[in-house]
Amino acid sequence: MSLEQICITKGMRMTEQRRVIARVLEDAIDHPDTEELYNRASKIDPRISISTVYRTVALFEDAGIIERHDFKDGRARYEPAPDNHHDHLIDMKTGKVIEFHNEEIEAIQEIIARKLGYKLVDHRLELYAVPLPDSSAEQSDEDT
Repeated sequence: MSLEQICITKGMRMTEQRRVIARVLEDAIDHPDTEELYNRASKIDPRISISTVYRTVALFEDAGIIERHDFKDGRARYEPAPDNHHDHLIDMKTGKVIEFHNEEIEAIQEIIARKLGYKLVDHRLELYAVPLPDSSAEQSDEDT
């Protein structure tokens, strides 16, 4: 289901500007901040103001349609609320955000919570890293 359709099912009034912002968010392969969303959306519709983007992002976030991330770079970055859980590795040199899922990490988190007397109901994992000197780091297909 598209972000626009999700907004409609949640009873949101979808103006043309909100539709554009929803499409920009949905099409993003990175995790843009509000300024970058504004830059992309205003190329599609020059009538969109930065304040409209801020208000729309807040509305979408409050409705649980998008998620906000603070990757320690001083700016809130956004992505559509994922259907499937994933974690993030942030390249500290470039700011690139790599999404990944690892069953071993998920299992360890469950074990830790249980050993401390809790049932894990949610979590976020953000790894901050720099490229190895031999930037040919190996990744297995099942871990990404």
